[in-house]
Amino acid sequence: AGIDMVMVPDDYWGFIDMLTELVNEGKVSKDRIDDAVRRILTIKFKLGLFEEPYADRSNAGLIGCEEHRGIARKAVQKSLVLLKNEGSLLPLSKDLDSIVVAGSKADDIGSQCGGWTINWQGSTGNITKGTSILDAIKDTVSKDTIVTYSVDGSEAPSDADVAIVVIGEIPYAEYEGNDEDLSLYTTDKDTINNIRDAGIPVVVILISGRPMIITEEIDGWNALIAAWLPGTEGQGVADVIFGDYAPTGKLSYTWPRSIEQLPINDTDGSKV
Repeated sequence: AGIDMVMVPDDYWGFIDMLTELVNEGKVSKDRIDDAVRRILTIKFKLGLFEEPYADRSNAGLIGCEEHRGIARKAVQKSLVLLKNEGSLLPLSKDLDSIVVAGSKADDIGSQCGGWTINWQGSTGNITKGTSILDAIKDTVSKDTIVTYSVDGSEAPSDADVAIVVIGEIPYAEYEGNDEDLSLYTTDKDTINNIRDAGIPVVVILISGRPMIITEEIDGWNALIAAWLPGTEGQGVADVIFGDYAPTGKLSYTWPRSIEQLPINDTDGSKV
């Protein structure tokens, strides 16, 4: 096991010096270096980068085209996992009288995309073209349905039929990300509590690149969808919420009840 290319953004000279020293000491063989270089150059050759090292600007119009956005939307539909659906609350009717949309991630394409979007670590906010989950909900429901957006849920009308609360992580790229603690943010918990205090059924949409610890909170939610990082096509999330696409996604692992249940591996792959 190992990697062929190390992407060191800052102290790359230090990495080069260290690797050179290891080769000179015989701890890393020259054959291993040659093998890594060979694979890297082979991929570049197959991609035609020796003949055409720069992007073909005539293809710029393909970026964000309808066909590609349609594929991205399908990927979102198929990846969502319905983790709770108390009383078969979902799918929601498109003809409800009133819907509250709340949460820090409801109108945030940057958080939908996660890290490695526009820049290394990504960023919050609508940093690129796309459809936020809030806009997707508005576009999906009947023109007679009142959609109230309240970021922290404090302005949610008590007579609303349901609240869709979109919460989760801020973008990150590497290591432990933005936080070593996988609990929900306090602001997100407060938002859901504001909705519950108003007596409104709660559908939680969780935006995250990894499982969050939700054991103490989930009993207070009526429905939960793990949306992962749906990218620019928030419409795919709305498709599942309102029944245009039945959720088919499955977990690829057991969702942990606590941080202690997450495995920690030593460098040889054994659990510690």
